[in-house]
Amino acid sequence: MKTETFKTDSGWGYTIAYKNKIIIKQSIIPVINDNKSFSTEEDALKTAHLVIEKLKKNVSPTVSKNELILLKIKL
Repeated sequence: MKTETFKTDSGWGYTIAYKNKIIIKQSIIPVINDNKSFSTEEDALKTAHLVIEKLKKNVSPTVSKNELILLKIKL
């Protein structure tokens, strides 16, 4: 699996690709009420890596607010 970040109007997002096909494109921070992007490229990458770990373990790639807090993602 491969992840890439991209610039949005208000910050950063990420994509996760598998076999050269994008399977997840996240342009906003999940599980928060605001529709805002990650404030830094590093935050987007940290979240993408968490999602990849979940996919590798065959568990739901859903991210919780608590996981974002543990990753120190700026909400």
